[in-house]
Amino acid sequence: MIENVTKFTNQLDAAARLLEILPKKELVERKTLIICPSFDSVILVDEIARELNLSYEMLFCENISAPNNAECDIASVSETEEIVINDELVRAFGISYDFIYGEAHRKYEEILKQIYKFRKGEQIKSLQSRNVLLIDEGCETGLTAMICVKTLIKLGAKTISYATPLIAADVAVSLGDLVDEIYTTQKIVNFIDVDSYYDEKIPVTNELIMSILLDSPKYLPLQKEQGEEDAI
Repeated sequence: MIENVTKFTNQLDAAARLLEILPKKELVERKTLIICPSFDSVILVDEIARELNLSYEMLFCENISAPNNAECDIASVSETEEIVINDELVRAFGISYDFIYGEAHRKYEEILKQIYKFRKGEQIKSLQSRNVLLIDEGCETGLTAMICVKTLIKLGAKTISYATPLIAADVAVSLGDLVDEIYTTQKIVNFIDVDSYYDEKIPVTNELIMSILLDSPKYLPLQKEQGEEDAI
């Protein structure tokens, strides 16, 4: 049973409500770069980026599932080959680290294909001295957020803030130690899964994602407008 929380109609509704609590003026003045950590979050991120007139970039990462349970993520790897592992689950399931690193290599090959398709084969640029806002459509376990934060630190980000419409309360506590600020409309104690808190999510397909990125003036790798103040 879902606890007493406010559900979102879809990703655009979630974006509108997240915009209500974001420090818009501060983000713009700091020329913040928005980071999108997943294809599922593109609709949300693109809407917020347009409203704030800020550029955004994809940070490609892939989660690694337990060998006998595709629904249970035990680790994550990013495009810079950073890895975050849920050691507690790994020990509980008796999973070997050789398995994890083998899967990480396989997943990295998939990430390279994404980079080629959605960033014209270019590696993500250095974020040295950049203020970054990582935005996700929801945060259940924090695994994706943590691999992104680890990668953003490696890339030299000056500050890292995290924004999501909804987040598991315990994850908010642990993630709060890693980022400068967390912006969320709801911290949920008995978190079920992200989709449970959306009434009618807009279906995410490769065609839709490509269309959004190609048409968006805010997606940094494919920006049509040159010389924007917030571009790297």
